[in-house]
Amino acid sequence: MHGGGGDPHWFDYPTLLMYVNAPFQAWQSEPSFLTARIVGVVLSLGAIAAAWWLGRRAYGNGLVAAAIVAVCTIEVAYSRAAVTDVPLTLGVGVALALMVSGRIELAGIAVGLATGFKYPGVFLLVPLVVAGWKRWDRLAVGVLLAVVAFFASSPFVLVHPHQAWHEARRVQQLARDGWLGFEHDHVAPVAFSIRLWDGLGPVLIICLLGLVVAFARRTRVDLMLGLFVVVYFLDLLTLRAHFGRYVLPIVPPLGALAARFRALTPVTLLLLVVPLTWSIRDAKPLTRTDTRIAAHRWVVSHIPPRTHVAADPSTPRFRTLDVLHLQLPGPKRQFDPNRNLARLRREGIRYVIVTGSVTDRVLAARSSYPRESDFYDALRRRAKLAYHVDPGDGRAGPWVSIYRL
Repeated sequence: MHGGGGDPHWFDYPTLLMYVNAPFQAWQSEPSFLTARIVGVVLSLGAIAAAWWLGRRAYGNGLVAAAIVAVCTIEVAYSRAAVTDVPLTLGVGVALALMVSGRIELAGIAVGLATGFKYPGVFLLVPLVVAGWKRWDRLAVGVLLAVVAFFASSPFVLVHPHQAWHEARRVQQLARDGWLGFEHDHVAPVAFSIRLWDGLGPVLIICLLGLVVAFARRTRVDLMLGLFVVVYFLDLLTLRAHFGRYVLPIVPPLGALAARFRALTPVTLLLLVVPLTWSIRDAKPLTRTDTRIAAHRWVVSHIPPRTHVAADPSTPRFRTLDVLHLQLPGPKRQFDPNRNLARLRREGIRYVIVTGSVTDRVLAARSSYPRESDFYDALRRRAKLAYHVDPGDGRAGPWVSIYRL
């Protein structure tokens, strides 16, 4: 829509979400984050509807499953962030609902499209096999349609297969190596269990009880939902980057498993007041001015256009400045040589812009990032603080500091 064409030349993630966003970007003069976020909200509402459908088809109770997805703090937070995990959650809900309805061929298409949003959608093949067990002709057609739907939604994977394979593996390896901020986190089983608790609160107990009953009864529907949750969670155990959004795809089946206890529906809905309250609390800072907006306003009014500056990740886009983007530190990542004051001065950098969303995480794991920590220490000792803003007084977000070299 903005001159790049249909080939993304980028395969960290599949391209279906880009294509879904594209028509809504057509009337924008440049890529719009707000438009992408609105699309994300609509997809998240679709995930709620899919959870209702799944719960109703699986156990005759769509209300509980839909309500669990609707108030899950992680779903609420990332629905407005335009990331791939929310449409994957929608795809999981639709695919599983089709499977429990016996529509194996349509479920195969849904599996392919879910994988077109994000590669881990491939784990939906496990419940698809359960749905098609001993119906081998239909299962074969379903798997074939899943493959066709994936390549139809991400066609340039076929044009650049080596690049796509390399980049997809690289992203998966980054998640397995870890990410900035998780150096001192719990081991994966505990970390992701905590993420689920943070998203669902005490209703998670009912969800897990439903999972246990599913494996005790082992009906076809039980195995479809239960095996997907287990297989997906086992894959999470290989990761050292414990982002909360990674657990989103198992929220709809967990909600459906909780919905099986129809006698507990009033209790379940009452318990959902807890994550609802958490979601409202988490959203409240969005009503305040972000500290990075305040910093951006200061930059526009105090730093001349085309000035050479260096900026950490998570800082605003400074369109009037010539920006050297510092690389995000992380486990097993090479040190960015630009994180050196003498080098920055030689390159004509006049200002360095840093934010607590990166700096605080680096300093909290100083032993893992000694050279990056030295860079921030040197900034504080040897550069002049030109501007600093903290959250509070009607502002939200991380602190931002601007140093003059």
